[in-house]
Amino acid sequence: MKNRISLKPLTNLSLVDKVEIRITEYIKSNRLQVGDTIPKEMEFAEALGVSRTVIREALTRLRTIGIIDSKKHKGMVVSQPDFIENFEKVMETNLLGDETLMDIFELRLILEMGMVDLVFARKTDEDLIELEKIVEKMEKDAPESNVFSLKNEVAFHGKLYDMSGNKTLQRVQNILLPVFQYVHDHKLPDAKTYMYAKNFVSHRQLLDYLKEDDKEKFRKGLAQHLEPHFDRVLKTTEF
Repeated sequence: MKNRISLKPLTNLSLVDKVEIRITEYIKSNRLQVGDTIPKEMEFAEALGVSRTVIREALTRLRTIGIIDSKKHKGMVVSQPDFIENFEKVMETNLLGDETLMDIFELRLILEMGMVDLVFARKTDEDLIELEKIVEKMEKDAPESNVFSLKNEVAFHGKLYDMSGNKTLQRVQNILLPVFQYVHDHKLPDAKTYMYAKNFVSHRQLLDYLKEDDKEKFRKGLAQHLEPHFDRVLKTTEF
């Protein structure tokens, strides 16, 4: 006998939850594309054996997250959801717990290490000029490069995200910045007095690697630059 996938029954779900799942399955199984129409409320109600009120509530949920939309003279159609916008709405509630916030803090560090190839492939002379101005302002405002400054981190690394040319990554960065600041200020030790180690790679050095077009030096340098953050996260075992 062939092994079969074990499926859990849809228990402990409300009727609306189940209908929402079924409508989503309908869209997937029929391979509907953006702009394709979906059945009317009455058709869904008859097919699923539930009231139109239940169908309407399930469709409202899907409309809220952007999976379907109502078009004049067409009825309900499949639409392309903006998952970043949904992410933003969740973040704006300020309801995320400390463990999730710490996970998001770590996610930003991981994303930064992963975008190096994009930065080097898409950087321009104009980008380097702008980054030079950012570093010069940093050095003027805070000559001690071994002292952590969240303001400097935001300015320099925010520009790196812009240089990646990935619009989704840029939007994610904007969402993660407030979390990064909150976790740094309130959840990590020595936030106000933290100083980098002697082998720390500065923003100036990272800029030099970019100018030299030395991707490997930049990659290693960025890892050393972010290492203090990783170390502090790993040393934090409780909030």
